[in-house]
Amino acid sequence: MPSLVESSEGGDEGESLRYEEMEDDNVSPTDLSELLKDGTKESHDRAENTQFVKDFLKGRIKKELFKLATVALYFTYSALEEEMDRNKDNPVFAPLYFPLELHRKEALIKDMKYFYGEDWKEKIQCSEATQHYVDRIHHVGQHEPELLVAHAYTRYMGDLSGGQVLKKVAQRALKLPSTDEGIQFYVFENISNAQQFKQLYRARLNALDLDKSCKERIVEEANRAFRFNMQVFDELDKIGKSLTEEAQEGGLPVHDGKGDLRKCPYYADKLGKAAPGCPYHAAVALAKQPLVQLILAACVAVAAGAAAWYLM
Repeated sequence: MPSLVESSEGGDEGESLRYEEMEDDNVSPTDLSELLKDGTKESHDRAENTQFVKDFLKGRIKKELFKLATVALYFTYSALEEEMDRNKDNPVFAPLYFPLELHRKEALIKDMKYFYGEDWKEKIQCSEATQHYVDRIHHVGQHEPELLVAHAYTRYMGDLSGGQVLKKVAQRALKLPSTDEGIQFYVFENISNAQQFKQLYRARLNALDLDKSCKERIVEEANRAFRFNMQVFDELDKIGKSLTEEAQEGGLPVHDGKGDLRKCPYYADKLGKAAPGCPYHAAVALAKQPLVQLILAACVAVAAGAAAWYLM
């Protein structure tokens, strides 16, 4: 679920994310948008350098793991948008309430249906790390609504920035349809210009009537939100280590993500150049087919019988 930072195009190592905002001559160092940008920069850097995010940006994302990340997003945004709806008339949050433009739950439901089918609700569950994040969002929304600003800022501004890079990476690496099925989360149909919208959002942030102490608490909560996200990333990374192979169409596995992809001469590079599958992985996949296993077993049995006859 990494979409927390600004984006830039990477080189041969894959896409990259960076923390950077366009300069605005009208902002002050004491404005909340500036305090959040400066106060969360270190957290941005740490999130960018988690193993899960680095692998994702290089296209080393398995479909099953991407599905689990999407599930985590579904539970996170369901909680966030429930609390935003609860506080839509609260002056400490109301100026940042953009349900038509920003809300992601309905888009995530479309992704759930694409990956899991119509009975998707019966097939998913909230992970431990995601549940901690969800619990905090509900606590904030119900008891400290001013801190909801931090969670909304952390998620939505990232989705409109680095999230758009991740959309392209996922679509290419997982061979998802060009019609954006499976990545509706990253599609903001009601925002025609993301940069202009982000400027509007930051202006609304700066217009909130908050004292210095409250602004500091919001920055602290934003860093806390990043920690929750990094815990989810780490959880996904641990799961990913158990998914060493993944079947492509035709039953052939993709590269297992270990080592440098470029050192395998048979592996198509991230730019999508055509290349045959890695022969080692293809052989392993072929050996796992039931029919092949049956034939191999028969051959072993014949060979064992012949050896026994010879030794008699």
